[in-house]
Amino acid sequence: MADNRDRIYRFARAMATPLLRIEAAILIALAFYLASAAIFKKVTHPGALGGEIAFAIFGAAGLFLCSISYSRGTSWGRSPAVLANLIAVGVSYFMFGSHLYISAIPLLILACATLFAALLGYRPPIEG
Repeated sequence: MADNRDRIYRFARAMATPLLRIEAAILIALAFYLASAAIFKKVTHPGALGGEIAFAIFGAAGLFLCSISYSRGTSWGRSPAVLANLIAVGVSYFMFGSHLYISAIPLLILACATLFAALLGYRPPIEG
């Protein structure tokens, strides 16, 4: 039984790092898309657009730092990774409500996979 849990832990830890980095890359791509939209299209609310770009950049940096935590075997990146993916599940829910299935389904799959990897990929140190 303990061997099976150890295998699940090692697999989840191995998957959490690349999944978090994929999410960070997607947010960077979103920031570049929003920045290019500001250049080539008329922006009606530049403050809101700037906030979305900053949120995407800071979110990507946070997810990348969480992936470093998982790759080093430390625990400080677990809570932010779980929180970010719970937020992504909620965003996906609202996308389903708006009938944006083309983006809601991949977001939900990626967020759930990363959420489970983040939850199962941490084990507290054994004392003693």
